[in-house]
Formats: sequence, structure tokens, C-alpha cells
Amino acid sequence: KRIRMGKIFTALGLMSGTSGDGVDASIISSNGVDNYSNILNKYFKYDQKIYEKLHYLKAKISQLKDLKKNEKEIYSLEKDITLFHAKVTNEILQSTDKNIDFIGFHGQTIYHNPLEKISKQIGDGNLLSQLSKKKVIYNFRKNDIQNGGEGAPLAPIFHKLIVKQNKIDLPVCILNIGGIANATLINDYDKDSFLSRDLGPGNCLIDEWVRNNIKKKFDFNGDIAKRGKINDLILNQALENFENRPNQKISSFDVKDFSLGFVRGLDLDDGAATLTEFTARIIGIELLNFLQDLKNKLCKILICGGGRKNINLIDRIKNTMPKNLIIQPIDDYGVDGDYIESEAFAYLAIRSFLNLPISFRNTTGCNVPTVGGKIVKNY
Repeated sequence: KRIRMGKIFTALGLMSGTSGDGVDASIISSNGVDNYSNILNKYFKYDQKIYEKLHYLKAKISQLKDLKKNEKEIYSLEKDITLFHAKVTNEILQSTDKNIDFIGFHGQTIYHNPLEKISKQIGDGNLLSQLSKKKVIYNFRKNDIQNGGEGAPLAPIFHKLIVKQNKIDLPVCILNIGGIANATLINDYDKDSFLSRDLGPGNCLIDEWVRNNIKKKFDFNGDIAKRGKINDLILNQALENFENRPNQKISSFDVKDFSLGFVRGLDLDDGAATLTEFTARIIGIELLNFLQDLKNKLCKILICGGGRKNINLIDRIKNTMPKNLIIQPIDDYGVDGDYIESEAFAYLAIRSFLNLPISFRNTTGCNVPTVGGKIVKNY
């Protein structure tokens, strides 16, 4: 039984990205179609035990058979992560007087491979529903993959709503730099004429390099890379390898698709500098390919995600861009660039409940617009 379109729902979106450092939580109200209002955004850092366990486990999972091989550890981590999300949820529920209709629970991606038709997020929707006494909508990517899609990216339908609601001039491109970088191009406020795809690495390589070499989780402002010297020989070889990679028809990435192998042997600073330039060049090249129909048109590229705070990375991306493509933070429009993904999963939860599509041929490559998300009520 579906509810009429005009009704406004309130949803809590919970997102833990590829950096695996914590949970972004957002409450929004929306009719699931053409409006939304943000009520709350908050970040909850994973405790050190979960953080270490997650990165240790992710390092062990590089192919499908590793999911089976590490089943016990995955199950144990899934429980820890779900309990953490439940704690976050209950803390939020106590701090707001809003009635939350449902929770959009993304879970933590531990393996993504479109060729094998799998995108594995851990997070127990039934347990979260039981502990929060709320309907939970989770497993957003499965239906898309079963309909021929790649399971990612899923935020574009929400990107379009942000652009429309804030009356941002068209055409506009939203560039999200999380662990992976992806882009959405919006040409029209109303039609489903938006395009989206992953571009390549976002923060994943730089973060991993920093994590492996010093007791930090990322390169703040890009300061480490700024001190280093780019190794051009290594860089050019790595760019050539990326350009000639197999399976180029696959347009969504997992962090596992990229390796630090080519900077092994460099010191901390030079490695960070070379990886930052590598990341910036790929984002630049792929963005220009993605926006090739806008050759001389003015187009704003609005950046969101943690990578927008790496000033050095952003400057290097700007160096690859022609004058007609203007890069600026999405925050300039009064939108908090840290919480777009968590707001998106609150919005996707509402759409899933209303049986409205969340992925499209031009976003994930699915055969038909696809509804996603499994709805559970376990209390």
C-alpha cells in the first residue's frame, strides 16, 4: 500500500563512506520528489577498535572468495558497526522532537565489483530496526545490480534536487570527492536528463598512504603533499597504466581498484605529492571527458565531500581545467558539503518507501529506472 505523493516524510540518513572513519547522520523532511528541508547534520567518529578492525578486514578482502574466507570476522564487524549505528540513532532520536518515519541505512561497503554483480555493504537492518524501534530501509544497491546497473553512484537523484531547490544556474556539475570521486551533470531541473559516473580515486590513495606511514588518517589541507616533490617518471607511468586499464566500460570503482604499489619506495612527502598529483590529474582528465559536450559553455563544478577540504588537491584539479569550467565549493550555496551523502540516503529511503526509482540508465547503467532499498520493521 503506497501513500499519496503530497505527504511529507521525515527520515534519518546514515552514511559511512569509503574512508571508514565514522558515520555521517542527517535528518531531512521531504515528499520524496521535489522538495526537502534539512533538520540536522551530525558526525560520529568510529571508536578506534572499530576503525582498526574495519581497515584490517578491508585490506584482507580483495576478491569475491575473500568474503567467504573471512565470513566470521565480517559477521563480527557487522554486529559492531550495527550497534554503533544504533547508538548514534538513539542519541539523535533523544535530541530531536521530530518524529522519524524511517531510517535510511547505507552500511559500510567492504567489497564492490560490478563485473561480478556484487556490492557488499555490512550492516544488519533487522537489528538496527529492533534497537531503534524504527522502520529501516537498507541494501540500496542490490536491485540496481540485478537490473543490469553497477550499484553506484546513487546520490545523483538527490544532487538534482539540491540544484533545483537552490535554483543553481544550469548546466551544473556536482563533483563529490569521497574515497572515490564521482560527478553528476544536470542540464534540466525537471527531466530525468542527468548524467553521472565515477571518475577515479578521490581521497582513498592519499588517505591510505598517510595511514600506512604515520599515525594520521588523512593529509590535512594537503600540507604533507605540499612539502614533497612529485616524481614525474612514476606519475606518468601510473597515469598511462590507468588509461590502459582493462574493463574500461565499467564506470564505477572500488577503492580496491587502486593500489599504492607505484609509490612504494618514496618517502612520506614525495609519495603524498605524487599521489595527490595522480588523483588530481585523473579527476581532471575524466571530468573533461565527462563534460565534453560543454566545450565552450560556462559551467560551474560544485565540490562536495571530504576531498574539497584538501586545498592542495583542489588547486591541482583547477590547474587541469579550462577557463569555462569554474570550480567552487557547494557550501557557497548554503549547502553543507560534508553531509550530502547522508542527506541523500535519507531522501533515498523516502523514495524507496514511495516505490520511486533511485537509479537510472544514465547514472548506474541499469536497464530501467530502478527502485532500491529493502524495508524492514522488527519491533
